[in-house]
Amino acid sequence: MKLLLATNNAHKAQEIREILKDSFTEIVTMRDAGIELDVVEDGATFRENALKKAIETLDYAKDRFDAVLADDSGLCVDALNGAPGVFSARFSGEGHDDAANNSKLIRLLHDVPFEQRTARFCCCVALARREHAPIAVQGEVEGKILFDARGENGFGYDPYFYYEPFGKSFAELSSEEKNSVSHRKRALMLLREALNVEDRDHI
Repeated sequence: MKLLLATNNAHKAQEIREILKDSFTEIVTMRDAGIELDVVEDGATFRENALKKAIETLDYAKDRFDAVLADDSGLCVDALNGAPGVFSARFSGEGHDDAANNSKLIRLLHDVPFEQRTARFCCCVALARREHAPIAVQGEVEGKILFDARGENGFGYDPYFYYEPFGKSFAELSSEEKNSVSHRKRALMLLREALNVEDRDHI
């Protein structure tokens, strides 16, 4: 079964290949396949966006692929009623300005004490298939929002996201440490389990 990834992120693609390699005979990115498509992510939830991206990309790819995997992710802060949520990448306006997004986040939380700055990174992965119903699963990792940035690794909100089990911000973790506990890793593991359950049910 040939799987198309609705991404051109090489690191993300490698992680997906490692986790789902036993479920698909071939896994390629949109760049690998020569496909250019920009799906408008206008859903109210990560699930809606991931499913829309997967389904529209599968339709666009015609019969070249058996399935498409897409994801949508972001940061949800309890003190902000779940914001920035699906607007995480464009929290400060259109575009993907990490510095501006972080600045707005910290400004909105300026008077919130640390114990109340609970948050989680969420990732929903959706698998659209031609012969089966789509699957959508969500992985999450809990943390708190720091007052000041820490670390030089990662991207987005990572410098402000404190992961208590490691006692570090996500930007202080090595790529191996982060990938071992990331919300995307957890979502992909849930997807793999769902596919394994399907396989067992069809035996």
